[in-house]
Amino acid sequence: MKLSIIVPVYNMAAEGKLEYCLDSLVRQTVSDYEIIAVDDASQDNSPEILRQYQRRYPDRFRAVFSETNKRQGGAKNIGLSQAKGDWIGFIDSDDWIAPDMYEKLLKRAQETGADMVGCDYQLTYEHSMATGQAVPNGNAGQCGVLTPEKYRSLILDGGSLVVKIYRREMFTGSGLRFPEHIFYEDNAIGPALMLQAKHYEYIPEPLYYYYQHGGSTVHTITRQRCEDRMEAARGIVREARRLGHLEDYRPELCFEFTVLFYVNTLFSYMVGKGRKSPRFVREMGREMKRTFPEFQENPYYQERIDAEEKKLIAMQQRSTWYFMAYYKLLWTYRAIRKKIANPK
Repeated sequence: MKLSIIVPVYNMAAEGKLEYCLDSLVRQTVSDYEIIAVDDASQDNSPEILRQYQRRYPDRFRAVFSETNKRQGGAKNIGLSQAKGDWIGFIDSDDWIAPDMYEKLLKRAQETGADMVGCDYQLTYEHSMATGQAVPNGNAGQCGVLTPEKYRSLILDGGSLVVKIYRREMFTGSGLRFPEHIFYEDNAIGPALMLQAKHYEYIPEPLYYYYQHGGSTVHTITRQRCEDRMEAARGIVREARRLGHLEDYRPELCFEFTVLFYVNTLFSYMVGKGRKSPRFVREMGREMKRTFPEFQENPYYQERIDAEEKKLIAMQQRSTWYFMAYYKLLWTYRAIRKKIANPK
């Protein structure tokens, strides 16, 4: 079989979201493919929708049901264990794709001998195929047979996993699997997966539709989501060490860990609702320093992190109490200024 498309599903029955995703998959122009939709113990009507599609498309659609909720990573692992395709693709169950996305990706792979091919995506706020805001997810300089410099670029700017296809051996040969029971599972294995490729190609077309809504993972800030993000970052280091890449690409992996574990998590936590725990912030800073003592001198950190964020992070490294008090005052000051500038 040519291609296996893995779709993790959890409580997506409302507003026709799941059907819109699945319709875009069963109508793909590529031949010889399977859709493996893994229901992650949904509490809504998602399982019945999947059964309906399996009855309607028995030649290409397979519904699999997990008895327990393992989050997206667990559902993807179940799909990987049952996939028969030479190529693997993933799609989130609230997104959808252009009818010829997989045909174009596979054609590029056949033409070039690549074992990983990606494209761009577009942000959309409605269920339609109308063109939205295109987001580049690669660049021409990353393409071709991969060199250490291209690997560095892919670690730093590899883009989203769902807009790519992967030769099956990238998973079977490395033992890579997604972490279960946490969000941000793609982040945990993304760098390690990029390093399994030998040849990468990129199509600068937005063929993937990334649906924007308030309930998605990236738009929800909670203490648990912050802890999940930190655990995903630990996965970056764990997989790099297991596969022997940590020292070869230490600056790049250090930066990826720093952004995911510390920078994004720290400032997300501080703007989230609820009482803030000084102990949580202090331990986050300490683990960051233990894992990569040199993170503040990292050249990518120096170049890519905003000057004010670097100032605040340096402050937190010196004193959590001072950082939290200063941040609260800064946030209050900005809120007042915004209110004065935009009175009702």
